[in-house]
Parts: sequence; C-alpha cells; structure tokens
Amino acid sequence: MLKNSSSKKQLNLFQSPLSNILDMNDPLIALADTIDWKIFEEKFEKYYSKDGRPAKPIRLMVGILLLKQLENLSDESVVLQWKRNPYYQYFCGLDELQIIEPCHPTDLVYFRKRISTEGMKVIFAMSVSLHGKDVQEKQVIIDTTVQENNITYPTDGKLAIKIINHLHKIAKVESIQMRRTYMKEIKGHRISLRFFRHPRKIKKARSAMKRLKTIAKTLIRDLDRNFTQEQQEKYAEKFYLYMRILLQEKGSKNKIYSLHESHAYAVGKGKDHKKWEYGTKASLVTTKKSGIIIGVASHKKNEHDSKTLEAALTSANSNRTKLIKEAICDRGYVGKKEVLNTKISLPGVPLKRDTKYQKEQKREKFRRRAAIEPIIGHVKSDHRMKINYLKGFIGDEINLLLAASAFNLKKWMNNFIQFIILLKLLMLTTALLQQKQEDRHKYDKLFLLLFRLW
Repeated sequence: MLKNSSSKKQLNLFQSPLSNILDMNDPLIALADTIDWKIFEEKFEKYYSKDGRPAKPIRLMVGILLLKQLENLSDESVVLQWKRNPYYQYFCGLDELQIIEPCHPTDLVYFRKRISTEGMKVIFAMSVSLHGKDVQEKQVIIDTTVQENNITYPTDGKLAIKIINHLHKIAKVESIQMRRTYMKEIKGHRISLRFFRHPRKIKKARSAMKRLKTIAKTLIRDLDRNFTQEQQEKYAEKFYLYMRILLQEKGSKNKIYSLHESHAYAVGKGKDHKKWEYGTKASLVTTKKSGIIIGVASHKKNEHDSKTLEAALTSANSNRTKLIKEAICDRGYVGKKEVLNTKISLPGVPLKRDTKYQKEQKREKFRRRAAIEPIIGHVKSDHRMKINYLKGFIGDEINLLLAASAFNLKKWMNNFIQFIILLKLLMLTTALLQQKQEDRHKYDKLFLLLFRLW
C-alpha cells in the first residue's frame, strides 16, 4: 500500500505546484483541505498485502470514488475527467498537473471489492463528522425509498428467452452437441410475445410463453444428461436458479425478476407513473433542522417500514455520540412506538387534552417531516442512486453509502460557498461604513440585506 508522503514537498524547477495555479477559495479545494485523509490510510491498511506490486495511493482511490458520486459520473468518465481537471487532481492529493489517467476504470471495481461495505461505512462516517455539532440533533426524520437495479422490465417471456440463450452459451463453452437448438421456433415465439396485453393477442402470447418455458426445460435436461460429474457440480447453482424462474407462477412468493440481479424484488410505492419498482428498499435518516444524512440501511427483504427502523437507527447512532431521542416518520411506519430507546412519532388526529402549544408543536414537527422527500430526490438524481449499476446486494449497500456520503459533502460545499459570499458582503459593509456619513443613506437596502443574511 502506498501512503501519501510528507506534506513538505520540494518545488519542481520546471512545473508550478497546483496550489499556485488554482483558486484556493474553490469549495472542492476547501473540502480537500478539510477532510482528514489519514483516517482512510489507517483503516484500509489491513486490506493490503506487503508483498507484490505497489498499490495505488489510498487517497487517490477514495478521492476518485467520491468525485464519481459527487459529479454523477461513471467509472470510465470520472477517470477521463480526472486527467482533464486539475481541481480533481488536487482533491486526490496530487501536487503537480498530471497528463495521464490515474488508473484503469476497472481498478475502481477492484477497490470497491477490496474495502467492501465496511470500508464504505468509514467514508460515510467521515462525511457525517464534517458537519460537527449539527449531527447531534435530538430529533431525526426517517423514510424509505427504492434503489432500483439496472434490469429490464421483467416478463416470463423475456426471462425464458434469456435462460435459453444462457444454455446455448454453456453448451458452446463445454463443447456439447445439443440434439436441437430450437432457434427458428424461438424467433417465432418472440414475435408472438409482442403487444401481449392486446385482447386479440393474449391467447397467442400465453401459448408462446408456455412453449418457451417447455423448450428451456428440455434444454436443461439435454445438457444435464451430457454433463460429467464435475460439470454438474459446476452448473448446479445456475440450473437451480433457472428452474426456479421457469416454475414460478403469478401467485408465487419470493419471485426472481432478473438472472444477474436475483436478489431484486418488486416494491409498490403507490406511484401513478410507476406501479412497481424492481430493486431493494433503502432507509435514510436525516437530522430535522440541518437536513444531514446521518444513517442509511439497505434491506434484503421487502419488509414493512416499521421493521426497517432498527437497522436505520443503528446506522444513525453509530455515527453520533448521543442516542437519538425522537424519530419522526410518516403513517407507513404504524405499529411501532419505540425502537432502541427512541420514540417513534407518527402524524395523527390532535388529542383533546393537548394544549394549543402542543398542537402547534406537533403540526410543525410533522410538516417538517416532508423535508426528507427532496433530499431523497437529490440523492437519486444527483448522486447515482436512481439506478444502481453495481452488482449484487453488496453493490446496493456500497452505492447507497457512497450516494449519502456525496450528498453530505455537497451540502458542506454549499455551506462553504454561502460563508464566502457572506464574508465578502461583510468586508464590503466594513468598507462602506468607513465612508462619510452623508453617503450612507445610499446603501440602506444593502445594509438590510446583510442584516437578514447575518
């Protein structure tokens, strides 16, 4: 593992350091100088071996991952943009401008696998700690959303055709001559499945679906007969998955909707434009006033919202020094009044015994609950949580943690920009106050604006 060298650098005779070229008031540079990068080197040291080729610096890899989520870029794009953008290079710990790419895009895949979910939790904890005392609010807001996987809309016909194509590939790899491939017949059935919801085509489409499932089962049996004992053990798990898909029906439980994302399940959130979403349910915990994400949790099963509270609160408490006293939720969390010594507040009809002050307090609290909805929207649209391109349930957890980390870092940067603007206005005010008394009336509106900002 390569650690960053000492902060005292010898100047290059032929090239100026980036700190002399760039705007040091840029929020990305301020963020780079604020983050304690040594934490990652200490925490991730155990994932590296002393033998073999030296690895890329930890700060470089963590920085690229954060930039990817901050700017909503793919692995390939962020590596290319890093080469073109000197601010990205400074953020990742470089002192001089580089004209080559820092790594291959696949190195990010290996790095994510190397540090896994535990490493991502360290990155997320860092993003929370940057906000200081704002994280320790007594009241939090909790809500769930769906992190969709990168899968096509699932139908029985699509899945059967994909299974048949996979079986043909297996036969080719293992050099097995099949009795029949059914390629010409499958083409006709594929055409029959088009517009299968049309009343005049339902009967024909159902017949085609039934026949495609039969063909898939036939091919599985044909391959299984020609397999050796080693080959049967090699493909046993795949064939079990294929048979589960082919045997599932409309009323079956624990359905499989994708071959490469078999853990995904269907979640109905009552949306008019999207009846079902295919992926995993994710919980987000934000502070009530400041809107910082302090806890996230990804759920393997499609559980009732009230059963997701424990995992969400555990994640939030792990990033704080004080336990959460009250969690404000919507009516979907009905059934729980207290979890992990945290009071669960749900909106309801005002009680007769409540005073006017108590009623106003409850109203303000539950109106504020809606503030988590735009936060979820920003995390999805701006920080790559709308569709998760990482594989498996571990990929869902990693993407959720990185998206929440990017949101917190973006919030810190926005606060820094506001601070710089306010500082400039205060400097202008000081200059104006030094002018003569008769000129001050010209700036009354500016003074009023400054007072409001302050």
